[in-house]
Amino acid sequence: MVLSMAGFTCNDALVKSVTPFMNIGQIMLVRGLLTFLLVYVIARHLGALRHIRIVAQPMVLLRVLCEIGAAITYLTALGQIPLGNASSILQSLPLAVTLGAALVLGESVGWRRWAAIIVGFLGVMIIIRPGPEGFTLAALYVVVSVFFAASRDLVTKRISADVPSLAITLYTTLANAVVGALLIVPLGGWQPMSTTTFSHLLLASALVFVGYQSIVMAMRTGEISFIAPFRYTSLLWALGLGFLLFGERPDAWTITGAVVVIGSGLYAFYRENQRNRAAPVAQASQPGSPL
Repeated sequence: MVLSMAGFTCNDALVKSVTPFMNIGQIMLVRGLLTFLLVYVIARHLGALRHIRIVAQPMVLLRVLCEIGAAITYLTALGQIPLGNASSILQSLPLAVTLGAALVLGESVGWRRWAAIIVGFLGVMIIIRPGPEGFTLAALYVVVSVFFAASRDLVTKRISADVPSLAITLYTTLANAVVGALLIVPLGGWQPMSTTTFSHLLLASALVFVGYQSIVMAMRTGEISFIAPFRYTSLLWALGLGFLLFGERPDAWTITGAVVVIGSGLYAFYRENQRNRAAPVAQASQPGSPL
């Protein structure tokens, strides 16, 4: 998860650097094709290729659709707001995953974690500041992206174990490229690319591969409640890259909101661990237990 966050955030910085020169459809197409070719070569070498009909599996298809929704909304926002602000809102993703696990997967969530979820989303409101001052539509796009991404992560847990992670990554990148191609004309048409712009997208595609593959492996092999808090490392990357590359300095509202969101997420993580520790003890204390 830590590697995934580093890959995705560095990719975000590179993509943000090219948004003044092309629309998000062109970015999705070029980055998607480059990533697809990279993943295809690796998957072929490792024998992880599967027929494209695996996309017809409901969970795989739903994951691909969620990924496309997250990409479109987040890339739209990325060119309009500071990288640190976008990343701060994204820190609510673990709470959104916990919320989804409770509502969709039926996982038990106590009142303390429900309170943490509510406080966490209040932190998001502090960051985006609904009202005439501070609020931008781009910030709302990031919020929508959070719910797409949370749905994607929850769906990943439901994908059959016999579907290789590389195959999921392969067809996700292909779908992003196809949707990007469809968006180019409606968003203003194809723009010429300089060598620098293309090199940024080439490096971004490699980082997207690292991010995709790492997060698929994380969500399929780890407990959501354990790995989700490690998403917070992306904020460190975002603040550092935003300052070094774009001269961004987060304001007090953004920092306050981020602290509230991360604090709520860490508390929810703590409560989940407490619950997991208590469960075996309670089971062992039942009548007839050897203890």
